[in-house]
Amino acid sequence: MPHHQAVLHVRTSGKCLHKLTADIARVVADSAILTGLCTVFVRHTSASLLIQENADQDVLVDLSNFFAKLVPEDDRYIHNSEGPDDMPAHIRSSLTRTSEQIPIANGRLLLGTWQGVYLWEHRQRSHTREVVVHVSGT
Repeated sequence: MPHHQAVLHVRTSGKCLHKLTADIARVVADSAILTGLCTVFVRHTSASLLIQENADQDVLVDLSNFFAKLVPEDDRYIHNSEGPDDMPAHIRSSLTRTSEQIPIANGRLLLGTWQGVYLWEHRQRSHTREVVVHVSGT
């Protein structure tokens, strides 16, 4: 079974949801695989991946606000070697996902009409994150 793999280097601007859909779609197109599966994996413990609404930015704002209330950034955590957002970022990452799998048909991601793939940066400062995109199929 043919495979294709690429690593995306994503520069975040601090805590945000960074849309990856087009970058992942380019990797799928470069693979020349028509039918298969695309696995996306973020190689970090303080960022995560999310498939979510891509039409109304309010959904992303509400998600961010919800997680800020659910996992506040304050001095209640033991692990804070990189600042008060350190442990909350790890908790948020553990509550979300570090990988997603998306079916491929006719050489395209089979996302729903209103779905997009996002890298969710959970840290306050900017980072360069590595996202591995692995495509397999025929």
